[in-house]
Amino acid sequence: MTSANPLVERGRGGGDALPGASEPSGGIRSRRSVRVVGRSLLALTKPRIIELLLVTTVPTMMLAARGLPAAGLLMITLTGGALAAGSANTINCYLDRDIDAVMRRTSRRPLARPAPLAVIRPAEALAFGIGLGVAATLLLGLLANWLSAALADLAILFYVFVYTLGLKRRTASNIVIGGAAGCFPVLVGWAAVTGTVGVAPVILFAVIFLWTPPHFWALAMKFKDDYAAARVPMLPVVAPARVVARKILLYSYAMVAATLALAPYAGWIYAAGAAGLGGWFLAEAHRLQSRVGQMGRAGRAVQPTEVPAAAVPGGAGGVTEGACGGLARPGHPAPMRLFHLSIAYLSLLFALVAVTSVLPLGRW
Repeated sequence: MTSANPLVERGRGGGDALPGASEPSGGIRSRRSVRVVGRSLLALTKPRIIELLLVTTVPTMMLAARGLPAAGLLMITLTGGALAAGSANTINCYLDRDIDAVMRRTSRRPLARPAPLAVIRPAEALAFGIGLGVAATLLLGLLANWLSAALADLAILFYVFVYTLGLKRRTASNIVIGGAAGCFPVLVGWAAVTGTVGVAPVILFAVIFLWTPPHFWALAMKFKDDYAAARVPMLPVVAPARVVARKILLYSYAMVAATLALAPYAGWIYAAGAAGLGGWFLAEAHRLQSRVGQMGRAGRAVQPTEVPAAAVPGGAGGVTEGACGGLARPGHPAPMRLFHLSIAYLSLLFALVAVTSVLPLGRW
């Protein structure tokens, strides 16, 4: 239960500074205190990403139960889901520690620090991540059901092997395919309640799957230079801003259509609310496209940008066309408006699912 989506990083950078982790005078013992090690291990799990993943789990469980699920099952599922997500995120930090050290946004993550300042050793992080995965499997399997445990394990494996190892450094479609890892919480939550996977959770899976590219590409537009320096071919690195904006808009329309496909299962009150939220999201996506077009006509959004050759799949040179130019300047509000709105949108959409699940009215 993870997100390739850095959902997902919540726009606050890739990691928090850890007290004592960069103090050269404290020595190994002070930097390895229980408190600092604990905070470092927590940072590896990317708790802000886990928070948003769990926001999608609870409403799904409520829809499956057509009301409030048993409190014990809810806590077991949320705890198991958090452990699974923490496992995948920790292993991701272990595998990506080289590029995390290059990118300004992620350079404060525990494993990205140079050896003399590192609090957590890579082998320790890997063992911790695997341990979290084992704990998640046993908790969900023994106290919920083995289908929910298997789905959580599948999410971990998908995030680690398909996204992190297979796609992230090789193709601009990395977040499109790899983003599926962040969609599994809805399947896990539904399976925990019902013991099966039905049409409704599959639709919710599709909603998050289609939401992830607009959400993450907006963030990547701002941090394009970071990804280019790390030789990660995110779409804003290898495509002009107008192409990125157009794809964001297309995925946004597909996402809104998917949200409306849930209406037969969630009711007419949900349908009305989802339509309103969808219109809000689409208006901002159109606004971003319009902004990109205005900057392009002004000659600022299509300036060639230097990109390492390895960042461009199949590319032989070090220059790629367009690459978001002036639009992606750090602090530029255009893509970040959509990024922050996307977080609010998904939270409100799933809150709507939760509310309509317990309402006595609103069903067809």
